[in-house]
Amino acid sequence: MNKKLMLQLIGLFLITQMLGLFVGTNLIASGLEREGIVNDNPDDPINSVGLFVYILGFTGILLIVLKFYKGDLLFKLLEAMLVFLTSVIVFGFLIPEEIGLLALILPLGIVIARFVFRKNIWLRNLASVLAAAGAGPLIGYNFGIIPVSLFLVILAGYDIIAVFYTKHMVTLANAIVKKNLAFTFALPTTEHQFELGTGDMVIPLVFAVSVLVETTKSFSFPFALISPLIVLWGSLIGLLLTIHYSSKNVGQALPALPLQTIIMFVMLGLCTAMKVFIF
Repeated sequence: MNKKLMLQLIGLFLITQMLGLFVGTNLIASGLEREGIVNDNPDDPINSVGLFVYILGFTGILLIVLKFYKGDLLFKLLEAMLVFLTSVIVFGFLIPEEIGLLALILPLGIVIARFVFRKNIWLRNLASVLAAAGAGPLIGYNFGIIPVSLFLVILAGYDIIAVFYTKHMVTLANAIVKKNLAFTFALPTTEHQFELGTGDMVIPLVFAVSVLVETTKSFSFPFALISPLIVLWGSLIGLLLTIHYSSKNVGQALPALPLQTIIMFVMLGLCTAMKVFIF
């Protein structure tokens, strides 16, 4: 793999995941009531199906809009709304309560900057980092281990079908890149600019924070972070292997989530075997 590509990928992954774990830790410490997607029980597997149906529906709507709407404003507004809301979550925990107004001002500044400096890929990456670090922990906090594991299996299977068979995910990804939306991470090299979907950063956080919720029941901080960090290490390995293959086969779309999911499950299994993680 190109060294520059590898360093960019590792850097963006570590920043996103550490920021997301920080948000997840604070969510747990806040004692907010956990709620599922379909019902109020975060340990009910039906929530996995519910979340997948929402994702499927949202993807379908996006594909329909892309087919009939050729403008950019609607997508820019959608990005602005999502980036603002997720950034507020992140900055809400980062910024002291005494200057809490900054938690609204900074997200608004990032949204405005995205409109002004539209072609700046690092500003896009910043928006993607904040979006992933805000959304991932929020979902993971409200999902138990069993539902989130089921969700990962369903989503990984869907990812394979959507990329290799129906190919609608490739169509969607190409449209997102063409419109320069903060739903992918840009990894430029001298040979090619690789694009990584935010889902490949969000889903590991969802799983890691769900694991963190469980480990805090048996371990105090910072020991409760051991299993989530090992799981995220597995996710990074899967991501690096996928991008390495893609860098050798430029132009061939490849879903990262299936391999990430397998290795994360293996890592969680090792944690359980070593009694680092206790159900």
